[in-house]
Amino acid sequence: MKIKILTFAQTRTQLGFDEKDFECHAGETPREILRRLAPQFDPGKTIRVAVNQEYADWDQPVGNASELALIPPVSGG
Repeated sequence: MKIKILTFAQTRTQLGFDEKDFECHAGETPREILRRLAPQFDPGKTIRVAVNQEYADWDQPVGNASELALIPPVSGG
């Protein structure tokens, strides 16, 4: 299956794309997908992940999701 990966702000800069279709399996987790896509990228503890527009756990399988978003921390004033 294909999943659309979306990046924002610093994740866009670090990964070099804002949107990308990526082939994956329903049993894969966001962490596993990201490791295959960009082995050099470490989301650390500050980057959140959303699956189908809902915050998700990095280690929970994506199932039949169609979208995975990497959400950096937001600062405001």
